Amino acid sequence: MMSSIGSSLSILSSSQMKFSVDLHSSPNPNRIVCSGVRTARVMGIDRATRQSRDLSATEARVSLVLALASQASSVSQRLLADLAAETAKYVFPKRFNSSNLEEALMSVPDLDTMKFKVLSRTDKYEIREVEPYFVAETTMPGDTGFDFYGASKSFNVLAEYLFGKNTIKEKMEMTTPVVTRKVQSVGEKMEMTTPVITSKAKDQTQWRMSFVMPSKYGSNLPLPKDPSVKIQEVPRKIVAVVAFSGYVTDEEIERREQELRRALQNDKKFRVRDGVSVEVAQYNPPFTLPFTRRNEVSLEVESKED
Repeated sequence: MMSSIGSSLSILSSSQMKFSVDLHSSPNPNRIVCSGVRTARVMGIDRATRQSRDLSATEARVSLVLALASQASSVSQRLLADLAAETAKYVFPKRFNSSNLEEALMSVPDLDTMKFKVLSRTDKYEIREVEPYFVAETTMPGDTGFDFYGASKSFNVLAEYLFGKNTIKEKMEMTTPVVTRKVQSVGEKMEMTTPVITSKAKDQTQWRMSFVMPSKYGSNLPLPKDPSVKIQEVPRKIVAVVAFSGYVTDEEIERREQELRRALQNDKKFRVRDGVSVEVAQYNPPFTLPFTRRNEVSLEVESKED
């Protein structure tokens, strides 16, 4: 009898789901049946636990994938919204008041720039009062203000500062226009009217390029990391401005400057200040069609009554 029970228990241990115990030959069959049921229940719980763990792991993976997809979608939507907003500044530009057909076709990106008010206007130029503003400037190589190598190098240096190469890694918005300007001497204080200005020192044949800083910062601008970039404040001033389309060349600027000087000789209220040099403002990115580009030549003036 004992050998029969041992044999049956041996079979039970090798296969927990099969019960081959001879109940009639066992002295206590109920004990063996309960033991088998208990083993079956334990196995069922283990299987359910493993299935629950597998399901929980799967659910966790699915939740993670959905969360990442949702986050990626949110980031993509923000990037697309930012891209659309920036694109709209160029696709839907603003226009200045025009005095002729050429000027009426010109467009200007809807970017931050210096503030001014028009004091008077003729068919050849307008007189503006420009409010104070801040610029970032750097000295550029090259013999002219429109030298491609010098202009590109200086522009990149200032753009790096504007887009985060500063002490607090602040990314600032782009402004307009780009201005090229000559100065009378190295020590002359720069007075500029637009975001990017190039100035030439006659005695050293150097040019300086400047970006007009976004107006929201005021004087609280981050300091540049590049020692070649300087922050300057431009005081309030009055300028005479003439606009033209197309691309800027040294010859075109010389011609426009002389025409503006001659026209101002007949102005009854304003005259060109002694020793000032011409400034050239370029408002548009390179991909703009020539006939829609807005360029400006300006000279600082003062009242004849002063």
